[in-house]
Amino acid sequence: MPSSIFKWISLAMVAVFLSGCGSLTVLDPQGPVAKQQSSLIWLSIWFMIFIVLVVFVLLTIMLVKYRDRGNNDNYDPSIEGSHKLEFIWTIIPIVIVTILSIPTVITIYSLEEAPEIEEVDAQQEPLVIHATSANWKWIFSYPEEGIETINYINIPVDRPVLFKLTSADSMASFWVPQLGGQKYSMSGMETELFLAATEVGQYEGRNANFTGEGFAEQRFTVNAQTDKAFNEWVEDTQENAPSLSEDEYVHLMVPGHAEEMTFSSTHLEFVNHAYDATYSLEKRAELGYEAHSPHSREGKAFDLPILSQPINTDKTYEVELDDE
Repeated sequence: MPSSIFKWISLAMVAVFLSGCGSLTVLDPQGPVAKQQSSLIWLSIWFMIFIVLVVFVLLTIMLVKYRDRGNNDNYDPSIEGSHKLEFIWTIIPIVIVTILSIPTVITIYSLEEAPEIEEVDAQQEPLVIHATSANWKWIFSYPEEGIETINYINIPVDRPVLFKLTSADSMASFWVPQLGGQKYSMSGMETELFLAATEVGQYEGRNANFTGEGFAEQRFTVNAQTDKAFNEWVEDTQENAPSLSEDEYVHLMVPGHAEEMTFSSTHLEFVNHAYDATYSLEKRAELGYEAHSPHSREGKAFDLPILSQPINTDKTYEVELDDE
């Protein structure tokens, strides 16, 4: 009986893990923040598996020990209650929640500070990147370097990165599964998230909060590079990339998609969405864009733009309907 129960539990666990239809990047951490969160996840998983096993063992004991044996002469169905048992099954959930809560609270507070990189002797100051979500693209600004990128970022390994999150329109969620957990970006305010990568590589990021028809493609790439490669990219971008004008930037406010872009200046020079929540709405109206239900005639007639560099600043976004 116990071996059969263990077999079914194992099959159920496999089914749960495979139901995601993809690689478990959350459990493949590539940075100190993700490693802390992964450890917490595994602690919770193994602790809950232990609880399930205990429950199944007790269930098996009850079924075997108190099964109907055909001799019920001394059976008395009247039960007045047991204070001892009531105390036990009340205190056990409290103990379980306490055991899970202590490491969770410790981890949550530790992640609010810049992570320490174990692989290096001297800790560096965090690289600051402003991440702005706009339906359905990600805009990244490096204020200290004077660089802006669309739908990708380059970061140095073994250095903390402080992301300052905001949104130009709807509430999104910034998430790089292999580097750390998600955090919301909201218009008119700013949230902060520390991440870091300890391995050179390419990591996929995404919006983890549903924001409409273009949500599935609102993804970005994180390129973790050596210090030398990152510094060379910064110098090359500052010297050779075009600057970003406000006339170009307002087109990024229109709902749609964009290819990867690189600029040698940032939109923070003329707007910060953390302090101006209506900027995108005003600029969309100036370009002739109106929000329509995707199921309406106007919504079906509107093709989501896919912007590329250089951005066409003469484009407008009025919807023209064919006469029926």
